[in-house]
Amino acid sequence: MRYSALTQRIAGDGAAAWQIHYRALELREQGVDVLLLSVGDPDFDTPRPIVQACIDSLLAGDTHYAEVRGSRGLRDSIVSRHRRRSGQTVDVDEVIVMPGAQCGVYSVVQCLLDPGDEVIVAEPMYVTYEGVFGACGAKVVPVAVRPENGFRVDPADVAALITPKTRAILLNSPNNPSGASLPLMIWQELASLCIRHNLWLISDEVYSDLLYEGEHISPASLPGMAERTATIDSLSKSHAMSGWRVGWVMGPKTLIDHLEHLSLCMLFGIPDFVQNAAQVALDGNLPEVAMMREEYRRRRDLVCASLNACPGLRAVRPDGGMFVMVDVRQTGLSAQHFAERLLEGYGVSVLAGEAFGPSAAGHIRIGLVVDRPKLADACRRIALCAGDLLEARRA
Repeated sequence: MRYSALTQRIAGDGAAAWQIHYRALELREQGVDVLLLSVGDPDFDTPRPIVQACIDSLLAGDTHYAEVRGSRGLRDSIVSRHRRRSGQTVDVDEVIVMPGAQCGVYSVVQCLLDPGDEVIVAEPMYVTYEGVFGACGAKVVPVAVRPENGFRVDPADVAALITPKTRAILLNSPNNPSGASLPLMIWQELASLCIRHNLWLISDEVYSDLLYEGEHISPASLPGMAERTATIDSLSKSHAMSGWRVGWVMGPKTLIDHLEHLSLCMLFGIPDFVQNAAQVALDGNLPEVAMMREEYRRRRDLVCASLNACPGLRAVRPDGGMFVMVDVRQTGLSAQHFAERLLEGYGVSVLAGEAFGPSAAGHIRIGLVVDRPKLADACRRIALCAGDLLEARRA
């Protein structure tokens, strides 16, 4: 039987990147001791008040069709949060609730790009972006970054890639996988490029609450950018709600109208009991959220201190997020081969940097998704793997 061309466009290196993670799950099922650091799923429980709000909503009978654009209460909470954090005033009609940021990115791209359009994306890029743009037939134009510059994008490099076919720029700050965030000066230069060339900016801000160094800048708040920016965010990482599938898109009302039409024929909204719980997440002053953020910061510091003391390894200290990139090139192996050896021989599952683009070649991505004792054990195993490789090279 024949399948559509779409099935080929959404496959590729990005989809294949998860094979090592699936192999780790397979080994676990066989009883092998594997520390799973290959997926960005928080290891914390969703704060109890959020869970209770969902239960109460279910018991109250909130199990019917919901507003496609999202409940007015949740959208009010989203715009209030955004105003507090960025200073930008957004109307509730400029917000649509989506089942996670991943769906938000996919839907925005479907509404902004046509086949043949070019979109500039800074490397290293999240592995699903390739399939997202492939689905609409757009061409990804990657912007190379340098590990020695903290994986931060240079606006001059972006400017050099703009052509008459360029329609959008997508940036993720803090970045997955690198944790790099962009300061105000870089955002201002990028905003000038968007305005000068009449480009859309797709701003993926899902890690904005997990920023440890510097200040998060939401580019839609800059002059002239609100009408050309789609801001995407979610509660998955900040509130340990990855399985709840709740996120949102903010942007010009016309874009949100188009997204509502797409949601109507694809999603028909997300359940009210999830939205009511999300509203408690945004409105409540939950100490658990601050605790999780501080714990991620401590885990980052532990990994960087542990691995930077090991021969053959160099951790690139991230500004935020829940990952650390580690340079393994001195071991003599590619990141993919190092990751495979690390899993099969030492029981630690990480993703190879090559999956995120050439800029991350020679680096592995470590997820800060286990407690500190387990993370310390993982660092010990990673150091042992590197040490064994260095010893073999000297022999």
